[in-house]
Amino acid sequence: MPETPDLVVIARYLQEWVVGLRIQAVREFRPLALRVLTPDQDASLFCVGRQIVAVTTRAKFLLLTLDDARYIAINFMLAGALRHGTPEQPIRKRDYVAFVLDDGSELRYHDPRGMGKVYLCTDLDAVPGLSGVGPDALAPELTLDVFRARLRSHRGELKGVLTRGALVGGIGNAYTDEILFRAGIYPFRRVHTLTADEVEALYEAMRAVLHEAIAVLGERMGDEIDVRVRDFLAVHNKPGQPCPRCGRPISEVKSGQRATNFCRHCQPGSLIRQ
Repeated sequence: MPETPDLVVIARYLQEWVVGLRIQAVREFRPLALRVLTPDQDASLFCVGRQIVAVTTRAKFLLLTLDDARYIAINFMLAGALRHGTPEQPIRKRDYVAFVLDDGSELRYHDPRGMGKVYLCTDLDAVPGLSGVGPDALAPELTLDVFRARLRSHRGELKGVLTRGALVGGIGNAYTDEILFRAGIYPFRRVHTLTADEVEALYEAMRAVLHEAIAVLGERMGDEIDVRVRDFLAVHNKPGQPCPRCGRPISEVKSGQRATNFCRHCQPGSLIRQ
């Protein structure tokens, strides 16, 4: 799942290469991924002739703003990806929709799992999953004091609170593992047990980990905005490998389809309910 670092790098690339271009055509290869949230429900009528005026991120969404206050909001979910290429590129089995641009290139949405969605709308509050999310994890207005105040209204284990999006937007499974490792906090600690110093450490770790990841991805992704680069992460998806801090094996706890990776020595704690 693309998280804040991935999305920021994708948005920066698209800001350079597609902002100012107009959409000439919409090519839909497979149903279900494209959702038009307007009464006419016509993707071509909604998009064709519209200029892309900005590319931004919000929570785990990539937002392409069109003129006349229209939006393309992409929720990649677990495996969705966006490629910038030419219409002549072979259509892959799980390509869903492409937006053909007036410079001869196109943006093509691909999703091996078929879980993501591409929404066309004039009201972002109508997009499922966008209303109710907290401020983005790197938003300037999310100061330490604001983070503290927001955290007080949340209950439960830290891993779940950070990934659900109501506290802050844009953090998923991978970077939550990294943030908690950097802060030295056990993933299954209950929020109410954190000290003031631990909350500050969590906030500082969140900002540092995400900024550092953006720098790494900016160098390594280049124009391949459909790839996911995660091999540089310290603990996520590395069970059994040595902890980069203490050398002990990295642990993994699975719940459903989600795995949590952490170091039991550097992030001590117990699964006993606190």
